[in-house]
Amino acid sequence: MNPAIFALSLFLSLSAPQTQPTSPLSGLALRSIGPTLTTGRIADVAIDPTNRSVWYVAAASGGLWKTENRGLSFTPIFDSYGSYSLATVVIDPKNPSVLWLGTGENSSQRSVGFGDGVYKSLDAGKTWQKMGLEKSEHIGKILIDPRKPDTVYVAAQGPLWSAGGDRGLYKTTDGGKTWAAILTISENTGISDIVFDPKRPDTIYAAAYQRRRHTGMLIAGGPEGMIYRTDNAGKSWKKLDKGLPTVDKGRIALAVSPQKPEVVYAMVTASGKEGGFFRSKNKGNDWEKMSAWGPSDAQYYGELFPDPNTFDKVWAVDTLFQMTVDGGKTFTGQRWNTHVDYHDIEFDPTDPKHLILGCDGGLYESYDGGASWRHFNNLPLSQFYRIALDMTQPFYYVYGGMQDNGTISGPVRSLAPSGVRMSEWLTVGGGDGFQARADPSNPDTVYTSSQNGSFSRLDKKTGVSASASPRLPLAERGRWNWDTPFMISPHNPSTLWMAGNRVFKSGDKGATWKPVSGDITRNIDRNTLPVMGKVWGDTAVNRHRSTTDYGVASALDESSKVKGLVYLGTDEGLIQVTEDDGTTWRKEENFPGVPAMATVSDLAASQHETNTVYASLHDFQHGDFKPYLLKSLDKGKTWASIAGDLPAREFVWSIAEDPINPKLLFVGTEFGLYATFDGGTHWHALKNGVPTIEVRDIAIHPKASDLVIGTFGRGGYVLDDLTPLRSLATESLPTVPTLLPSRTATLYPDLGFIRAAQGNPTSPNPWPTYFTYWLPAEVKGKLAITVLDDKENVVRELEAPTAAGLQRIGWDLRQPGANRFAGGRALAPGTYTIQLMLDDKPVSSQKLEVVAAP
Repeated sequence: MNPAIFALSLFLSLSAPQTQPTSPLSGLALRSIGPTLTTGRIADVAIDPTNRSVWYVAAASGGLWKTENRGLSFTPIFDSYGSYSLATVVIDPKNPSVLWLGTGENSSQRSVGFGDGVYKSLDAGKTWQKMGLEKSEHIGKILIDPRKPDTVYVAAQGPLWSAGGDRGLYKTTDGGKTWAAILTISENTGISDIVFDPKRPDTIYAAAYQRRRHTGMLIAGGPEGMIYRTDNAGKSWKKLDKGLPTVDKGRIALAVSPQKPEVVYAMVTASGKEGGFFRSKNKGNDWEKMSAWGPSDAQYYGELFPDPNTFDKVWAVDTLFQMTVDGGKTFTGQRWNTHVDYHDIEFDPTDPKHLILGCDGGLYESYDGGASWRHFNNLPLSQFYRIALDMTQPFYYVYGGMQDNGTISGPVRSLAPSGVRMSEWLTVGGGDGFQARADPSNPDTVYTSSQNGSFSRLDKKTGVSASASPRLPLAERGRWNWDTPFMISPHNPSTLWMAGNRVFKSGDKGATWKPVSGDITRNIDRNTLPVMGKVWGDTAVNRHRSTTDYGVASALDESSKVKGLVYLGTDEGLIQVTEDDGTTWRKEENFPGVPAMATVSDLAASQHETNTVYASLHDFQHGDFKPYLLKSLDKGKTWASIAGDLPAREFVWSIAEDPINPKLLFVGTEFGLYATFDGGTHWHALKNGVPTIEVRDIAIHPKASDLVIGTFGRGGYVLDDLTPLRSLATESLPTVPTLLPSRTATLYPDLGFIRAAQGNPTSPNPWPTYFTYWLPAEVKGKLAITVLDDKENVVRELEAPTAAGLQRIGWDLRQPGANRFAGGRALAPGTYTIQLMLDDKPVSSQKLEVVAAP
């Protein structure tokens, strides 16, 4: 691509004013860096029956995507609405322009997000309207009556972390204007699955699901688990329990045979060994246990898919996709060449060998019945838990630990005009990826982590990886967080810290470790804590399945100002402080306005003030979504809230203090990124270029002055050049149009011979420099940026947006080209004057240093 054309298209996309009236930072855009090397969990896929080139892909935590060309390209179509976590998308059988979307993933995993009800689109996803059930938080399934599309049934699992909410089976007969609860069990039990009789839609089967998750705890079943049937569209219901286990039951998956609708299948999770695969020959009146088969973790995999072509052939999601051809007597795991952990399969009625799969590794397609697969590597759905940055020159690398997809790394930009190619990203760690750390003195040394305190040290030059975990006898292993806190000391890159229920320190890059604390938690036996109003015994359904240990460290930081001043937070509301390198620890447990057992999600020791530390906490796993954000001026002895005006439902995952200006803070919340200029009284959203998404982690590069965020579902984003924000974070905002300073610009060459092959997606490079300015009010008149050389000759003039707030445009460090196909001549190194012009008169100016590439 001609660099001039590339620069023009990128300028238009970055410089167009965005409509974010609630934030003065709406003109400041972040750029996506992907990646798509691995994607992320797919919850559901819907294919337009009238045009099979049109697919809708619901990501479990990455929003809704649409393709009109069978996956050659995808477009996000739900980025600005109230939830990133999705359960199901359904197409109206009589009008493919009408879509229904259920938010809140329908699993009960530890990494699940929550939704805000049901949405409807009348224009094939261009716009959406919320239709209600806002308090459901997790939708199980949506069915549309094929005879009367205004009649819709919604199975609401209900809140995962608390009682009540919109829970049960709901019905509308007016297209969502009003809803009636037609099957309600209790405040703890919702409806997880519903299926029609394909020949008689007034006959509906429903599965009741009782479950609750708290920090480090899960009860995934209870006495209220049951199968129900109505034959009159929900007016009355019958329990279908004859032949089913009589013990407590967990998640139940249902399917009706398309060939013989009187045959019904049920995968039933139950206490002990009573669960299995059940089949009924008489519409559920009597059940026969066909086998003991059940998925490895029903709360994550609980769905069945009857084959549309073959009777008694049923597909079941699991770690491996399971298939039975004899009605459930035997199951065979499919050894497909795809990622594992499956959640959806779609069949093609015109071609039985054409399959589409959704799993933890993204979206796949086969045309030969599963013998070979195509992976769609153009969906940026990486679910980052944590990120890290290294000191590689000339462009630093970003590292991200991902849900079920290991740890990957890639450069933040490239010398290729096409941008960073997907093939430039590398896998550097396995398992579920979590906290990666790059040695600041040697970027070839990288530490990666997987679940439960498993760490490795990788030499990127040789590719050799070695264990860097503490080697402990089994009796001394203790408890570890799924996402174990880990860090490199800012005082010595050979010194490492990590913590489970004890704190460990290494002085030799993880070769050896020693404990430097006793148990730093409350050491509570989670089996003594009530869940759903009672203490459950060891026969409870899936008790604590797929949970982290309870009573473990959840956050860790060492002061860069004082060696050995370390702060540690736990998942049950403690902050521990040592000022002597771990010899002694001081426990803090009372924080203003914060629930006693809230999880400490992040800690940040100030890089400016020795005694200052920041803490974020959340208590969403007890149903409390409020943001808790604290600051201490005395090393954690006393605390004050700095949550200010953060939105009420956006609990906080991470906090970062700018290394240059201590007044500039950033937080990542459940639904976005925010900045404050006044220490936390007022917070401003940074949403331009970023969808509604969970921002799990924040890192600021100390040399490049970039801010990088890791999101759980949409990969990474970069806010290039924090220099203007640092100058804006003063006692008061400017009252007149003001041009803000920019970092030094470097004249990197564009290596035009480096191209991205077809099927190798790219993320665009940043501009070589940005011009950022503040407008206290919308400007009436012509606004422009002019660039003057040292002889005051105008070398470039750029049209500038006039909307109020912070605005930014990018420049390619070139003079104007002869035409749109020819790039202009590059600038010479030197000092340039940048002017903000209003009606051809300068109103503000700054100097810009331009240097040659090293």
